[in-house]
Amino acid sequence: MKREHYFWLLQVLGWGCISLFTIFVDRMDWKFVPLSVFFGTSGILLTTLWRYVCKLRLKRGKPLAWPSAICAAFVLGLIQCAINASVDILAAGPHWKPRGLAWVLSIVSYWSGAMLAWNVCYMAALAIRRNQRLEAETLLLEAETLRLELLAKEAELRALQSQVNPHFFFNSLNSVRALMYEDVDNAANMVDRLATLMRYTLMSTFNGCVPLHQELDAVRAYLAIEQIRFEERLRMHWEIEPSLSQVTIPPMTLQTLVENAVKYGVERRTEGSEIRIVARVQSGCAVIEVANQGKLLANSTSTRIGVTNARKRLALAKGEQASLDLSEEDGWVRATLTFPLAA
Repeated sequence: MKREHYFWLLQVLGWGCISLFTIFVDRMDWKFVPLSVFFGTSGILLTTLWRYVCKLRLKRGKPLAWPSAICAAFVLGLIQCAINASVDILAAGPHWKPRGLAWVLSIVSYWSGAMLAWNVCYMAALAIRRNQRLEAETLLLEAETLRLELLAKEAELRALQSQVNPHFFFNSLNSVRALMYEDVDNAANMVDRLATLMRYTLMSTFNGCVPLHQELDAVRAYLAIEQIRFEERLRMHWEIEPSLSQVTIPPMTLQTLVENAVKYGVERRTEGSEIRIVARVQSGCAVIEVANQGKLLANSTSTRIGVTNARKRLALAKGEQASLDLSEEDGWVRATLTFPLAA
């Protein structure tokens, strides 16, 4: 039912109870049923008129307050008493006799109390409705704030990803350029693989995260390109737990770390380097590690942009509990991605 329907239902029920009370407690005589019904009807009319006045005051910015409610209850009670007395006089006719001051005070107290109870219920209903409206407005505001935050997060992810893609392709094109002077067939093969990578990159641009197995396929295509260029200087070692194949990560994140490992672990070392890619589950978190032989100090300034970018994208996609750390131990540089599996 609508709010207006509830109001009239409660009006009829409330004043109906007062009429019954008047019949069984006050009058104790069924011949007074019409009078009691009349008193209930007049109570409905008076309180409805007072509700209309309250609405007009509310439109003018003057909500119903307790002093106004108490004064209104007393005035409405006096009006109801006047109606009560008038009906009594008309019903009794020439046999009517004054009831005395005690009777006047009793009916004034009775009807003023009834009107005060009505005002209390009405103010309580207004307070409940106001609180419900405030809660609804708060929920709408929170939903809109969350929507704007998500849009801002998505825009930032897109901006960061747009920085990754040109960086990756410029490096790959440099590799193709270097190979063209040595082996045209391998250069053509590299172009084909680069086209595959470009297709993956363009498709992943529309996704905030991609399954790990898709990212690994892109990494394998990239390493196949670099394998043509570096031959035996590039050695690979894979340890991927099958249970992590469907875990999602920001696209091109792992690719960025592998690219750094090739650039600073293979390209800068005469003997090349082994690149180890390990993905495992540890304490409820996914741990993905890219390691290459070399020193962290030699490449710390050059990789700062790529690693910082990847770290931001990981935090935006997986939350603040996700991390990307660089470390050096026993001649190995390790980039370790860690994030909760539930993220």
